[in-house]
Amino acid sequence: MQTAYAVLGGDRRQLRLAELLRQDGAQVYIDGFDSVAGLEQSSLEQAVTADVVILPLPVSMDGTTLYRPLSSSKLALEDLWPLLDSRRQLVCGGTIKKALRKQAEKAGVDLIDYFDREEVQVGNAVPTAEGAIQAAMEATERTIHGAKALVIGHGRIGRVLARDLAGLGALVTVSARRFSDLAWIDAEGCQALHTERLAGKLGEFDLIFNTAPARILGRALLEELKAGCVVIDLASEPGGVDFGVAEALEVRAIWARALPGKVAPLTAANVIRDAIYHIMEERG
Repeated sequence: MQTAYAVLGGDRRQLRLAELLRQDGAQVYIDGFDSVAGLEQSSLEQAVTADVVILPLPVSMDGTTLYRPLSSSKLALEDLWPLLDSRRQLVCGGTIKKALRKQAEKAGVDLIDYFDREEVQVGNAVPTAEGAIQAAMEATERTIHGAKALVIGHGRIGRVLARDLAGLGALVTVSARRFSDLAWIDAEGCQALHTERLAGKLGEFDLIFNTAPARILGRALLEELKAGCVVIDLASEPGGVDFGVAEALEVRAIWARALPGKVAPLTAANVIRDAIYHIMEERG
């Protein structure tokens, strides 16, 4: 029996995801993309009959409505949950916060977070790194080659970004808090710097990329930056840069969020599709 999928809302990643599922021969219902010209949608009532319901990444930006940037209308989560049935459906979404999960559980919906999977995190790091470099190239008047670049954080994105920057000829320094990470940074051919010891070191950099999910660059550190230094913040809310201070100091700071959906929606969709298939395989 053919598995039916529903893709409810989201950005261009979810549109490409629906296309990929159809290319695989699946029955796919979509809802929440009415602002896309020429796109035929299903009704929400029809879509929620699917065997697998795929919610966007993130599921919600405000905690009360489904993330539907390509729709002219809103869909309240409290109206969506009663339409779903985890006893007969697999319901997946991305970046599910604790409060949202509790809200769904209260309505009897078991949400599975596909973004929490390692293969998605790693796959997401590649377009994020490429998008960060693209943002830097557009914001500066110099080449990446020969630029002194600092990557704050040695997680998945930080590691891929440092590798890509080095491949373009940048002089790369990576900061981390754990001494084990500092050892890996050195082994990977980059200069290592402890994140707690950035003070007094930032004046030499042309480009700074923050990947750490914490407020790192406040007034004291931003005041060290030389004229023309570009800061790219890749962290989720609340971000790693004090943007109000950066603006006052006339520091070029860019909060580059959700880059995979902007620069590589097809690649991001492939990653999500594979994760959905993995979840289905694991759950039989």
